[in-house]
Amino acid sequence: MKMENHKRRFPTCADEDRINNLSEHLIDSILERLPFQDVVRTSILSKKWRYRWTRMRVLVLDKQFCQKIAKNGAYGRNGFIRIINQVLILHKGPISKFSLHIPKMYLYSFEEIDELMLCLSKNSVRELVLTNSNRRYELPSYVFSCIELRKLELENCIFKPPLEFKGFFNVVNLFLKDIDFGANSWETPFSLPHLKRLCLHTCTNVYNFNIKAKKLKTLIVITCPQANVLRLLDSPCLTVIALSFQKPIKDFVRVERVNLTILLSKLPKIEQFYIDGHFSKPQLHDDVGASSNHLEAPGCLDQTLKRLQLADISLEGSRPELLFIKLVLAHSPSLKKFFIRPSGPHDAQKWFNIAKDTMQFPRASPNAETVYLNPKP
Repeated sequence: MKMENHKRRFPTCADEDRINNLSEHLIDSILERLPFQDVVRTSILSKKWRYRWTRMRVLVLDKQFCQKIAKNGAYGRNGFIRIINQVLILHKGPISKFSLHIPKMYLYSFEEIDELMLCLSKNSVRELVLTNSNRRYELPSYVFSCIELRKLELENCIFKPPLEFKGFFNVVNLFLKDIDFGANSWETPFSLPHLKRLCLHTCTNVYNFNIKAKKLKTLIVITCPQANVLRLLDSPCLTVIALSFQKPIKDFVRVERVNLTILLSKLPKIEQFYIDGHFSKPQLHDDVGASSNHLEAPGCLDQTLKRLQLADISLEGSRPELLFIKLVLAHSPSLKKFFIRPSGPHDAQKWFNIAKDTMQFPRASPNAETVYLNPKP
């Protein structure tokens, strides 16, 4: 057999010319798609690439990167805080998108993180993603002065706006997970005039989250039993709503009781809704007789859900729940699919009877398909 010698190929002048001749826009596009540690390493490619990352408008110090440097501790030579400080010192120019993960490690304080937030507030940041595996971080007032924000994602923080805060006037997408809104209520709602998507996930003191968002289209509430749902629904543009509490709710503290038919009557443009059994249980089971009578009344739902195309509900199989399904099917001429699943362990015979009953319900939509699913794991 003839053996061929494979020599290692070193970069040539032609290779370097190709790298240097890339447009500024293309270089930025490449850098934005690389992990941050690789972005910094591109400085060795050529003079044109040297410290190019220091002028990037997008900085993503994500969980993978931050956990890696956290292995060196917080304050060591190559520790988390030192690296973050170096990024701040070396970076030049505006930052339009910034993402940071605070790893689980010992920190004296969040002083350096506060300084970073101050820096961002002066750089016209438009997208801010802050995830936190450390102790809960109280957002400094600088965050609330980021008037150019379009997207804000926060996890494991304390959200207490200063008294003079009026709102985020440009935010379109707001995701809040494990957020504490503080014990003091906000008497005046703050404004989110361009907000289209809001997700509240496992937040506390949510009854203090008082907002005005007339353009809100998608509302997702997960495991927030203190949320004032009716107040959040005060938007004429809502088309998608998902309410999931995952655990049975024993008490809606300081929250208006939400009847599901009232909820739907406030959503004339609703196209999709998802409700789990743990949300419907307190509403439909507290007084089965009263709930059944209400749902069977002729004017229970006095408007047609003209735009509703998809519904998804998990249930235990009570009479009020079945009447609610019947009501939705009878008032939704555009409905395409209605997903029904048990909210927990279920008896096969009982579930068969539920399926048999719901299949006989009259439907406003000739194309409506009822899909029966197994409970979520």
